[in-house]
Amino acid sequence: MITKRIIPCLDVKDGRVVKGVNFLGLSDVSSPVKLAKFYSENGADELVFYDITASFEKRALFTDILKEVASTIFIPLTVGGGINTIEDFDRVLKCGADKVSVNSGAIKNPDLISKAAQKYGNQCVVLSADVKRVDGKFMLFAKGGRENTGIDAIDWIEKGAKNGAGEIVVNSIDTDGVKGGFDIEMLKAVCDKVNVPVIASGGAGKIDDFVTLFNEIPDIDAGLAASIFHFGEVKISDLKNTLKNNNINVRI
Repeated sequence: MITKRIIPCLDVKDGRVVKGVNFLGLSDVSSPVKLAKFYSENGADELVFYDITASFEKRALFTDILKEVASTIFIPLTVGGGINTIEDFDRVLKCGADKVSVNSGAIKNPDLISKAAQKYGNQCVVLSADVKRVDGKFMLFAKGGRENTGIDAIDWIEKGAKNGAGEIVVNSIDTDGVKGGFDIEMLKAVCDKVNVPVIASGGAGKIDDFVTLFNEIPDIDAGLAASIFHFGEVKISDLKNTLKNNNINVRI
């Protein structure tokens, strides 16, 4: 049985970790270096670091803070934000990232996924998709959830996996920060179409939301969350113990 992963996410803006609701209304949380160290020492299986305004502001990702985070932790690190070229992949990997997450950059240049997979391996390429319901359809959004691309999100994710993305992060804009539970319908739709690991993001509000996620979608590989971990509402050790008691395989 595959071990389910628990992944805290650091949304970084101007060098600080922030968190909002439905991708809006950002509030300051903490230093990314301090939080990363805390999670590395307290049971997180991996860590995701997003420079959330890099694409919108059309600039490169902050590498100084990234280097400090990478040197502080002892768990796999996925990094995204402003990844538009193979050179961006190279720069982020040299800063200490294990995997690189691409979102808006792949929308602008779909070949980026296949080129990066060929150069660095599928396991290094993570396709992150910001998805929202529009007139009953799952649509792909860009620039930190600000812009509707008009692209069918499920088709896009399926193509990304076929082109070499070794992992998919599905960010539900509808449930992001609301703490009402993961978007099970959306995640099932994705898992039905791809054969690579899928990470659920957006909506976790309590431990039971993770239990529901892994029970409802046995194929899902990981649950990602931010504010419930940042604000101490859920301790990763408590979460994992509950999952284990519910016969869900986790690394303790």
